[in-house]
Amino acid sequence: MSGAGFHVHGPHDHELEHAREHAAAGHGEAHHGIAGGSLTSQVAMFTAVISTVGAMFSYMGGATQADAMLFKNNAAIAKTRASNQWNYFQAKSTKQSLAEMSRDLAPAQADKDRYQGKVDRYEKEKKEIEAEARAMEQESDDWNARSDAALHVHHRWAQATTALQVSIALAAIALLTKKRWLEWGMAGVGVLGVAIGAAAFLHV
Repeated sequence: MSGAGFHVHGPHDHELEHAREHAAAGHGEAHHGIAGGSLTSQVAMFTAVISTVGAMFSYMGGATQADAMLFKNNAAIAKTRASNQWNYFQAKSTKQSLAEMSRDLAPAQADKDRYQGKVDRYEKEKKEIEAEARAMEQESDDWNARSDAALHVHHRWAQATTALQVSIALAAIALLTKKRWLEWGMAGVGVLGVAIGAAAFLHV
């Protein structure tokens, strides 16, 4: 509203005037501050993304470590079962040897035939026990192989997480020093960390 040269400003007019003043001042400073502002924005965005990816990598590293421990425990259980089966096999072998001795010392043919029947039975049982023991040993070996594979992947996730942590540290230094080469180093180490994480994901 205007009258006799007197102008009344509303709240909206004040905001527009304030914005024009800052725009004019910012235009004069743009050539000096745009590089620093751009660097800060880029590093902040990069750090946010890398931190999120790093958190995911850390979770995967913990999960694969837990898997490796579980698989190793399963391998130990299967190995114990196999050992028990071999002890059972040895017990049957001892009984078979005693039956063979009794057969050879028996005076009557009927007794010899009876002991021979036991020998044949023990021999059959031994073969079944041996097959089960070897299967359990193979199961233990398989669990150990899976544990080793999971542990390898865990190391990859740990390497990737470490690389991203170094990248974040370089980002913090880059923000403080405003050094462009640190920004490149930050990006390079970050890309390396992501590449290692991809290798972990692919079980390479």
